[in-house]
Amino acid sequence: MPATVVVGTQWGDEGKGKVTDLLASNMQCVVRYQGGHNAGHTLVVNGESFALQLIPSGVLHPHLTPIIGNGVVVDPVVLLSEMEMLESRGVDCSRLRVSGNAHLILPYHQVLDVVFERHLGKNKLGTTKRGIGPAYADKAARVGLRMQDLFDEDIFRAKLEVVLHEKNPLLAKVYNRLGFEVEELVETYVGTYGPALKPFVGDAIDLVHNVLEDDGNVLFEGAQATFLDLDHGTYPFVTSSNPTAGGACTGGGVGPRDIERVIGVAKAYLTRVGSGPFPSELFDEVGDHLVDVGHEYGTNTGRRRRTGWIDAVMLRHAVRVNSLSEIALTKLDVLDALETVRICEAYEIDGERCEKMPYHQTDFHKAKPVYREMPGWQTDLTGCTDRDALPATAVAYLEALEALIGVPISLIGVGPGRKQIVHFNQAS
Repeated sequence: MPATVVVGTQWGDEGKGKVTDLLASNMQCVVRYQGGHNAGHTLVVNGESFALQLIPSGVLHPHLTPIIGNGVVVDPVVLLSEMEMLESRGVDCSRLRVSGNAHLILPYHQVLDVVFERHLGKNKLGTTKRGIGPAYADKAARVGLRMQDLFDEDIFRAKLEVVLHEKNPLLAKVYNRLGFEVEELVETYVGTYGPALKPFVGDAIDLVHNVLEDDGNVLFEGAQATFLDLDHGTYPFVTSSNPTAGGACTGGGVGPRDIERVIGVAKAYLTRVGSGPFPSELFDEVGDHLVDVGHEYGTNTGRRRRTGWIDAVMLRHAVRVNSLSEIALTKLDVLDALETVRICEAYEIDGERCEKMPYHQTDFHKAKPVYREMPGWQTDLTGCTDRDALPATAVAYLEALEALIGVPISLIGVGPGRKQIVHFNQAS
């Protein structure tokens, strides 16, 4: 049975966790394929809220196996803490599996993340300062340590000696920070975290392919989003991995022919955290309304998100980059009280209309939104359960957006709860 990928189509925070949780009931395993604990997926089940950072959203379904894939960078401290939190709330984490090839986030990664971001000054990237970028940098430089290294003290020590030979002088001479002791880290990570995590670590690729070969269903869950992708995002204001659908192949250990369905998750408006261009950004009372009603503050960081109208130019590009089969549109209810709603359907760049994402960053920085304005519905959508219950103006807005992006909108989110979903269209 081919796999399904859930991917963010904007700058993150689209509600991927909710969509993953909804689809998980028909899955045998859910695989998180990239990112680290810089992700924040909030799920509301029976009125109870769960904020997850590392563990796949499918963990709340007792029948499936949640897997952290090889493309994820893992902080053992955070992982163990999240498992403890879930267990304390009655969620069984014994089913969790972590790829032995997933790379570790270690304390020096976090220190380097903080000091480097500070060093950038006004050019800062808006990183969460959790060591994600430095861990991926070490992976690319082939000096990273992996989950499996926790179970071999000699290998862990040898690799650590190599990397600290570089990191400690850098911390001391460039950033005036104390370095790290090899033996202290070996004792903590191999001696403490290794035994605690060993029952959960294994061959994730074998697990996934066993399910696929048995005609089972596998869901790949991305963190962050298309325009935070290291290759396809608004570089350098991006994350350090590949959240796009192709990342599911490298980060989950499958080939393109294993994937049949790619669901892009988008919010009915647009948000961004940190620095970077944002053509449809709002600085007025409507922007404040979206923040207040949409509770647009980071799950992990608490930072206020920048808000704006939905950008169909970006979504069209996300359809291309991810080979999307459909869109799941979340938080439509946040627009309920507005008299008019807008869709950014094109950009104006140097006086010319542009309907495609400009490849050059200079053009994107100066892009001005060209809006399609439509009447709002001024109706509470949170109780809607099917398409026929939606106001005609809301349907018109959704159909206009579909026509602009070129793929069906299959699901509509009309509230934070697991069941607050409207099935709008079936993907073609």
